[in-house]
Amino acid sequence: MILLDRVTKVYGKTNTALDRISLHVEPKEFVIIVGKSGAGKSTLLKLLTREERQTGGKIVVGGIDYDKLKDKDIPLLRRKIGVVFQDFKLLPNKNVYENVAFALEIVGYGNKEIQHTVPRVLDIVGLKGKEKNMPRELSGGERQRVAIARAIVRQPKILIADEPTGNLDPKHAWDVIKVLEKINRYGTTVLLTTHNQEIVNRLKRRVITIDNGKIASDRANAQYSQGSPKQQ
Repeated sequence: MILLDRVTKVYGKTNTALDRISLHVEPKEFVIIVGKSGAGKSTLLKLLTREERQTGGKIVVGGIDYDKLKDKDIPLLRRKIGVVFQDFKLLPNKNVYENVAFALEIVGYGNKEIQHTVPRVLDIVGLKGKEKNMPRELSGGERQRVAIARAIVRQPKILIADEPTGNLDPKHAWDVIKVLEKINRYGTTVLLTTHNQEIVNRLKRRVITIDNGKIASDRANAQYSQGSPKQQ
């Protein structure tokens, strides 16, 4: 599903954000990526969504070789990758239903298909009955679940969740994580970046630690303790 082979990303002439990293993520995996601020996590995600191009190495996602990816095909790639951010990025003048429907409208879905799809996705993320609420009327956790619904409404193969609980209190944070687990059970590959040790420890999933642009560890069923994951 995701293959990186000795991938390097250099900004300018000397700022090496990623240094020959290699990793493989299987379809339907749930992988947590941890590391200090500036370690290279965000750069990795930007390479996967093709916001940035690698300086060296090979990236293949869902059978697509990024070396052969034409600019005109990038929107098609991004339909296969849903992204959720820490700050929600909802449209403030659209209600819950409209925010999610908008992701379908911009790629040409018809009204009938939108009316069939959006309620089903809102039900998956636990927002049934909130369709007409505006973002300002929702809790932080609910707003993040709207953002997740918008990210998965086109049924991407991969969901990238970049610090999705960073602005949330513990209860709402865990509500969001449970939604991500549910989406993963439906067959979507999930990449989660987080600084939250409790989430990492409770999930007991594969944890990749990035440190100074390198993969410091890659362990299944890992526990995050004092900055580095330890094998359970």
